[in-house]
Amino acid sequence: MKKVIISAVIFVCASVVYAQQKPTMEMKPEMTEVWEPEVKVITPGARYGDAPSDAIVLFDGTNLEEEWINERDGGKPGWKIEDGAMTVVPRAGGIKTKREFENYQLHIEWRSPSVVKGESQGRGNSGIFMQGIYEVQVLDNYNNRTYRNGQAGSIYKNHAPMVNACKPPGEWQTYDIIYTAPVFKADGTYLVAPRITVIHNGVVVQNAAEVRGPTVYIGVPEYFVKPHGKGPISLQDHGDLVSFRNIWIREI
Repeated sequence: MKKVIISAVIFVCASVVYAQQKPTMEMKPEMTEVWEPEVKVITPGARYGDAPSDAIVLFDGTNLEEEWINERDGGKPGWKIEDGAMTVVPRAGGIKTKREFENYQLHIEWRSPSVVKGESQGRGNSGIFMQGIYEVQVLDNYNNRTYRNGQAGSIYKNHAPMVNACKPPGEWQTYDIIYTAPVFKADGTYLVAPRITVIHNGVVVQNAAEVRGPTVYIGVPEYFVKPHGKGPISLQDHGDLVSFRNIWIREI
């Protein structure tokens, strides 16, 4: 009998609580519809890789000096332009954008030399640096093995790509990179670490990978880094005749 009474009391209490929590107004579909402000309308590219209407074109195949400077001295970029592409001139130095960016979507197409020379890191080597600091590796890894966290599609010395999606040397390849810039604490450590997504030839090889620190060749990337804001897109001169074309960016 006691068990029955206790159960009845529990049921009544639960019913009272539910009654108190029951919405005083019946929900309708339109109560959760957000109409303003209206989503901005843009025109996407006609084909995959074409710049949408809200993109900043960083290289259209004809003019390098409008958006790029030499990374070493800020002078004219010393790379060669031919057939709608720019190609590294060894020892001319890397190049970087005149503009600086923070969070963005970057599209860039690259090609390693059709004449294969060298192996491992000595074959079609270059790099794309976010904010001039964090590198996505460019390398000819078609039948060319190297260390995992240094091959094409890697965030150099931070994260290996999930798969090797390289095309043969001499063929054009695409990177679509979504970059989220870091947010810093007062002591120079990351409050929010930078994150990089890389789509290589239509294949996701980095999925919002959290970057440990600035790219370094020797040593371990460190969490401690001088806090920074916007930065350029940099392309590396590693001594190989790597070409680039159709570069555009959308600020997020």
